Amino acid sequence: MTGRPFIKALLIDISGTLQIGSTPTPRAVEAINRLRESNVPFRLCSNSSKESTASLVKKLNGMGFDFVTDITAAGKKEVWTSIGSVAQTVKDRGLKRPYMLLSNSAREEVSPPEPEPVGDAVQYDGVIVGLAPALFDYNHLNTAFRILKGEDGGSSRREVPLIATHKAKYIQKDEPPGLSLGPGPFVTALEEAAGCKAYVVGKPTKTFFQLVMGDFSSAEVGESDGRIAVIGDDVEADLGGGALELGLWRILVKTGKYRPGDVLRPGVRQPDEVHEDFASFVDSLLLSQDRTHSYEDDSQACK
Repeated sequence: MTGRPFIKALLIDISGTLQIGSTPTPRAVEAINRLRESNVPFRLCSNSSKESTASLVKKLNGMGFDFVTDITAAGKKEVWTSIGSVAQTVKDRGLKRPYMLLSNSAREEVSPPEPEPVGDAVQYDGVIVGLAPALFDYNHLNTAFRILKGEDGGSSRREVPLIATHKAKYIQKDEPPGLSLGPGPFVTALEEAAGCKAYVVGKPTKTFFQLVMGDFSSAEVGESDGRIAVIGDDVEADLGGGALELGLWRILVKTGKYRPGDVLRPGVRQPDEVHEDFASFVDSLLLSQDRTHSYEDDSQACK
């Protein structure tokens, strides 16, 4: 593509980009294999929070992909998720009893100790919100609100963090097919009611992208002046925020929750490229760049 810089690595969205429900997007499995064969470094970056990272990888591999759950033989982590970032945040902050609006699968990855009663109540030290449709009712949201406001039997002066996997307004589902509410509206409701600001750990935060990009070694990306590209189906949740701050090359695909007119919404920055699907972008990338050489030869990475 005319105007495209040298792309030295890819950050790839999963839901809506590589798969929708239990079905890969067209030729996505083949496209991932071609990237591997052509020595194109990539990491998967997902806001998935309805299940653990291990469950997500198992589901992807059941569709024909070949990703590893944890660390590759080369010491790299292929799959990065917002629920994995939540688990790390809970550990870093030393939270012992967070109140979790998470699915059972996601809870397994975060896995803090069960809350212990303090008198007649449980003193929670945080509120975590992911994609948990069954828990987005008045009672659960009101409990989260009361914890944030110190109305749950604890001191009203204590600071309890609100941690969100992401703030996507909606997601694409295959059953029933179409768009459905994401966790974003519920996080925003808690922010407004409790007068606090959520700490968002997933896309499109700058921190999340930097964390994943830090996993690329110089042997993979060389010393080139090329750009790292991010590809996804949501021009805001995948390609906004930190993607813009870090100067990533932004690629939108017309699968998943993409809808005509998305790029024309007020306040939306136009993507650098738009493709019919992930495989179409890979076709274009490999056609425009000779990626058959090894990235271990840094001197040839950009030539």
